[in-house]
Amino acid sequence: MALSMIFAPVSAPDSAPPSGPVTVNVVTVNGSGCPAGTAAVAVASDNSAFTVTYSQYLAQAGPQSAPTDIRKNCQLSLRVHVPQGFTYAIAEADYRGFADLHSGASGMEQANYYFQGTSPTARVPHRFSGPFFNDWETVDRTDVAALVFAPCGVDRNLNVNTELRVAAGTSDPSTTSFMTMDSTDGSVNTIYRFAWKEC
Repeated sequence: MALSMIFAPVSAPDSAPPSGPVTVNVVTVNGSGCPAGTAAVAVASDNSAFTVTYSQYLAQAGPQSAPTDIRKNCQLSLRVHVPQGFTYAIAEADYRGFADLHSGASGMEQANYYFQGTSPTARVPHRFSGPFFNDWETVDRTDVAALVFAPCGVDRNLNVNTELRVAAGTSDPSTTSFMTMDSTDGSVNTIYRFAWKEC
């Protein structure tokens, strides 16, 4: 089915977000990277973006790890309510965290998102190689021509899927490497930046 049949027509992108209230509520949360109560969502005061903060999102490989620890994922279903007469797309997603990857180890972050009833966006893997001991950040951007907007006047959940993987590779078998997408103090978070249109 063509996108033009799925989505109501919208005008050219509006340069400014709507002034009315925008809310983002977590409907469901699933995945080993975000046990219940460990993911929080907040909308920027200027309606330009919303953030997701995790507190237990960690993948690791090494002697201190369980076999299932090498891959962690999180699937959020979000209800985004926007002022009447507006619709939105996700123009950019910024993912952040911390990694301690020993020499020979590797890590990977990837994500996608989609509106309920539509096809997911492509997953773009972002890879890191040890030795690496630092904060990390990746950015997924969507060209203006490729933006997928929520249907006008219809509530459709926004589904956000993220994943972290860590592989021990040829690293010293006595060491543990890890990669997080979490923040205990709220200073590190994932940012989803809106693009706005009038319906």
